[in-house]
Amino acid sequence: MSNLNPSSGFLSGIAARGNKVSILAFEVANTIAKGANLWRSLSDESIKFLKEDILQSDGVRKLISADINELLCIVAADKREELEVFSREVIRFGDLCKNPTWHNLGRYFQKLSPDLTPQEQLKAEVETSMQHLIHLAQNTSELYHELHALDRFEQDYRRKLQEEESLPAGRRENLMILQSELKRQRKLVRSLKKKSLWSRNLEEVVEKFVDIVAILHKEILERFSNTATILADNGPAQNQRLGVSGLALHYANIINQIDNIASRPLVLPSSTRDSLYHGLPAGVKAALRSRLQAFDAKEEFTVAQIKAEMQKTLKWIFPLAENTIRAHQGFGWVGEWANIGTEVNKNPAPELNITRIQTLYHADKEKTDHYVLELVVWLHHLVIQVKNRGYGFKPLQPVRCQSQKETSLPHETKQDSSRACNTRAYDILQISEEERVLLDSLRSNRMMLGRSKSLELVTRKDKRCQRNRGLSRSSGHSPVKEFSLALDLQLERTRVLDVMDGIGTLGTFPTAPFYT
Repeated sequence: MSNLNPSSGFLSGIAARGNKVSILAFEVANTIAKGANLWRSLSDESIKFLKEDILQSDGVRKLISADINELLCIVAADKREELEVFSREVIRFGDLCKNPTWHNLGRYFQKLSPDLTPQEQLKAEVETSMQHLIHLAQNTSELYHELHALDRFEQDYRRKLQEEESLPAGRRENLMILQSELKRQRKLVRSLKKKSLWSRNLEEVVEKFVDIVAILHKEILERFSNTATILADNGPAQNQRLGVSGLALHYANIINQIDNIASRPLVLPSSTRDSLYHGLPAGVKAALRSRLQAFDAKEEFTVAQIKAEMQKTLKWIFPLAENTIRAHQGFGWVGEWANIGTEVNKNPAPELNITRIQTLYHADKEKTDHYVLELVVWLHHLVIQVKNRGYGFKPLQPVRCQSQKETSLPHETKQDSSRACNTRAYDILQISEEERVLLDSLRSNRMMLGRSKSLELVTRKDKRCQRNRGLSRSSGHSPVKEFSLALDLQLERTRVLDVMDGIGTLGTFPTAPFYT
C-alpha cells in the first residue's frame, strides 16, 4: 500500500530477520486458509445463499433468532471477528520481516476506513493474488505430508541398515530398494519446497496480505452496511449463547449421541447411554427427572412412530451439531490449511463453506435445553418400546385364557375370572409371592387412575376371548404384557435416574423385575 513507506512513522527500528518463509510456511499457509475462507464467504453467491437458505433454515430460526435483522447483525459481527483474527496474524508476520516497512501494521489497520480503502479496480488484482497464495498453500500442504513420508523413509532405512550391516554387499537388496526410494522422496521434497511457500520471500507474502486485509475490510462494510448497530458481545442475551458459554461442542456431542442411539438402539453398548445421561446439562437432568416420573406406560407408540417424532427435531438440529463438531476438528494451524481445496481456480460451493451461524455457537441455551430434553424423553420411550417388543431380548410368551364358558362356574363373577387369568400370568412370569403383592398393588393404582386396559378385556366377553386367541407380542393387552411393560418402565426409569446420580450404569444393574 502507498501509505506504507519508511517515512510513514510506522517503523520501530531495523532488525535483522530472515527473508525466506522457510519453516514458517505451514503457519503462513494456515493464515492463507483463513483469509481464503473469509474471502469466499463474502462473494455474491455466498451472500445470496446466506440470506435465502442459511438464515431461513429451521435450526437457525428456532435456536438463534427468527429476526432477520438480528441474524445479519450476528453474521456481520462474526465477519469482523474473522477479519481481526486474520489481521493479527498478518501483523505478526510483518514484524518478522527484515524490511521495517512491514513492522507495526496494526497501526495501519486501525486507520482503515471506507475513504482509505483501495479502489474497485484493485479488487481484481487482489483476487489474483489470493488465488496465487491458495496455490502456494496447496503445495505447502503437499510438502507437509511428504516431509512426514520422508521422515518415515529415513527411519526405515536406518533400521534396515542396522539389520543388514553384517550381510555381504551383494545380499543387501532390500536396503538398496529403500535407498532408492529415499532418494526419490528427497527429490520430491526439494521440488515441493521450490513450488511452495517454503522458498518464498516473507516480505512478498506480507505485502499481498496487507492488500487482502484492506479489501476484506471494504467488502464487509459494503455487504453489511445496514447492520450498523451490532449486538454487544457482552450483552445479557449473549451470555445465554452456547458459544460464549463454551458449551457449543458439548451440546453438539450430546445431540450426536442421541442420534446414534436412536438410529441403532440394539447395536450400541449400554455405556453409550451411560455417557449420554452423565453428560446431560444440569437443567436438562433436573427437568428429565419430573418428566420420567410423569411418564405413562399407557401412552403406547410404535418404534416407527417414536423415531418419526424424534426425526422432526433431529432433521434440523443434527446438522447444526455436525457442523459444530466439524468446525472444531478443523481448528488449529494444521487442520485448516491441510484441508484446503485441491482445485485452485474453482471455489467450493457455498453450502460446503461452514460459517459460525451454521453451528451451535450462537444457539440460545434455554431453547436448546428444551429440544434436547424432548429428544431424551422420546429416546426413553424408544428404549422402553424396544424392550417391550422383544427386539434383542427374551420374549414373553402370551397368556391364552380359555373362554369364560369353558372355565367359569355358574357362581363365578367376571372379576374372579380375570383374577384367575392374572394368576396364571404370574405363574408364567415365575415371580415370588412378594412380587405378586407388588404387582397387585401396581395394578390397583393404575385402575384407580383410569380404566385399566386389562379390565376392559374382561368386561367384553366375546371380544376378550377373540383377542386372546390372536394375542401377539406386538399387539393386544394381556396381563403379562401390561405388567411386563409397567415393570420395564419402573426398572428403566430407576436405572436412568441412578445413572444420572452417578451411582450405577445401565450395563451393571441386576435383572430384578421391580425396584422400589
